[in-house]
Amino acid sequence: MSLPDGPKASSWIQTVQFFLRPLETLDVWHQMYGDTFRVLGNELPATIFFSNPEAIQKVFTATYESFKSTQNNNLLKLLLGENSILSCSGEQHQRQKRILLPPFHSERMHDYSQAICEITEKIIGEWIPGKIFVVNSVMKEISIRIILDVVFGLQNDDRYNCLKELLVSLFDVLHHPFNSIFLTFLPVLQKKLEFWRLEESLMSQLQQIDKLVYSIIAERKVQRNYPGKDILSMLLEASHESGEPLTNIELRDSLITLLFAGYETTSSALSWALYWSYCSSEIHKNLLFELNSFPIGNDKSGIAQLPYLSAVCSETLRFYPISLMPFSRFVQKPIEIMGYQLEPDTIVNVSIYLAHQREEVYPQPKMFRPERFLERKFSPYEYLPFGGGSRRCIGAALAQLEIKLVLATILSRLQLGLVSPRPMKPIRRGLIMVPPTFEMVVTGVR
Repeated sequence: MSLPDGPKASSWIQTVQFFLRPLETLDVWHQMYGDTFRVLGNELPATIFFSNPEAIQKVFTATYESFKSTQNNNLLKLLLGENSILSCSGEQHQRQKRILLPPFHSERMHDYSQAICEITEKIIGEWIPGKIFVVNSVMKEISIRIILDVVFGLQNDDRYNCLKELLVSLFDVLHHPFNSIFLTFLPVLQKKLEFWRLEESLMSQLQQIDKLVYSIIAERKVQRNYPGKDILSMLLEASHESGEPLTNIELRDSLITLLFAGYETTSSALSWALYWSYCSSEIHKNLLFELNSFPIGNDKSGIAQLPYLSAVCSETLRFYPISLMPFSRFVQKPIEIMGYQLEPDTIVNVSIYLAHQREEVYPQPKMFRPERFLERKFSPYEYLPFGGGSRRCIGAALAQLEIKLVLATILSRLQLGLVSPRPMKPIRRGLIMVPPTFEMVVTGVR
């Protein structure tokens, strides 16, 4: 079968459309061409979008020999390093994944749970009725503090404050519209614009971050009896199959990757979760009833098992997924998907957004309805907010835990209201989709 049909506008027009109005553009393409369509006209290599669960399963379960990842580009390598799980593939990717998995095992979540709740309570602890706050900013503050604690074991000291400032500044530069367009889904842009280099200010900040991270690693190596339960402490104890410990460069790349992958993605999901919790009085009432029924104890991780809270957070990630798609994959050897024979170098994109909008899977998909996650379970090819297959986000469990516990802590401590209740649609910030800036007001303290 020949390749699927798709939009006829020039590749540059399609790129601009997708960059400026991604959700609307995907909806139009899906309505016109169905579950599978080709973008960028007849340009080679062909770029194909899939959103059918059967196709997604075929992509996610394919072997390393079938696909290679387009994460392997110069920009990501420059930011995250040669050893980042996001910028390597094949056997190297498998090795890095084995090393990074232990810090995210379920038994580690108890320690992380305590830190998440304590940090959230510290930030909101002194708020009084009448306080107005920008939700996006507060969620970023919570998220960065959690990352620096859980990943590095850093609390409020000079290194913590310096690294926090540098990271926030780096993200602001990286997500400037001019810079972020080079991180979009179309590898063809990166090929046509190979002359482009990161701005000098971005490089300077990255070098400062590296210097600080390497100093933290060196100090921790000297403190052999450091009693940390953070991810850095675990990585210092990790080793390759040969028995060799991780090099400083490997440690740096892993730590920077976790920072980049978990900061704005999680804070944006948190902002959406708080927004949706107050958009419906019924949802808010159900959440409070469940939280008030939960026995207060030292084990905070139990909160994350609450069914309605979990359903609200799952629906949050379904409705407006922070990432519209996993990173693209390049076909390495011929593969058939949905009747289409894809030849080597074909670019395959799985649309998380369109997969989450399928009427037959999610009736009334444009309605925010947490109950759908109480009524049935969805396969990893129907519900995929963190991607899937061998390249599923390794920090997915921690991100979900953070979203649930931060939301539960805020709802349990404060009575809030939206300053300007209104429908909101996500806006692009670099590779991810985030909620527009909005405010809430403290109306009472519990």
